[in-house]
Amino acid sequence: MLGIDAYTSLYGIIGRPVRHSLSPAMHNAAFEHEGINAVYLAFETDSPRRAMDAVRTLNIKGLSVTVPHKETVMEFLDETDDTAKRIGAVNTIKNLEGHLKGINTDWIGALKALRAVTAIKDRLVVVLGAGGSARAVVYGLVKEGAKVHIANRTEEKARSLAEEFSCAFSGLDNVSEIEGEILINTTSVGMGPLAGICPVPASMLGKFSVVMDIVYGKGGTRLLQEARSKGCTTIPGIEMLLYQAAAQFEFWTGHTAPLDVMRQALSSPQADRKQRA
Repeated sequence: MLGIDAYTSLYGIIGRPVRHSLSPAMHNAAFEHEGINAVYLAFETDSPRRAMDAVRTLNIKGLSVTVPHKETVMEFLDETDDTAKRIGAVNTIKNLEGHLKGINTDWIGALKALRAVTAIKDRLVVVLGAGGSARAVVYGLVKEGAKVHIANRTEEKARSLAEEFSCAFSGLDNVSEIEGEILINTTSVGMGPLAGICPVPASMLGKFSVVMDIVYGKGGTRLLQEARSKGCTTIPGIEMLLYQAAAQFEFWTGHTAPLDVMRQALSSPQADRKQRA
């Protein structure tokens, strides 16, 4: 890492939990590779309002935003681009001399991860979840011409999101009956205390050709393990993480993101320890 001095710019990620995040490893590797005097840290907080006060007061140059703040942080920003407004969630903030601008790169990360293995247009895609990450994924899928079905534990929340994007929806009780070609999990099932749990019955996975999980962890989530056993092509969450981070880096710095360097950072011993945690 480059030497830290009085001119070092500060970037970071806010959320809770966030200590497991691999974003510091990626962004610090990218800063060093590009010769940018900056450091990226993880900040666990329950208050997006106070976090935005700190950004302005300490002149933090940019932030990533993760759960549970992607939606609530928007009211504390000075500007939100049209795409983030449409999605209803922000995962990236840039500090322009105290003027905080929010955008969303999650949808870019999801589409790039999917395009690497499959076509999307006209495909039947089942999205599990209806939170901030789901909103970004659904936005990208609809923009790409996919036929989307949203399935969520709370059916009313699925209905609300589906009406915004003209999609089909249902609760999770009858998820096995839903037809689809691609399955994407955007819920937190598979992470933290829910690690080792599959969000849907494993018996239904065989009908999907591609299964993607935005949750990431060492060895893959239970969902991806079960999907591989059924012969599905699987996409780990680390792929979406990489591509959305690359878009963040370019928004903050104006530099082309060093993808190979960032990908290598995700497999470093430090990153490996975090995924095991």
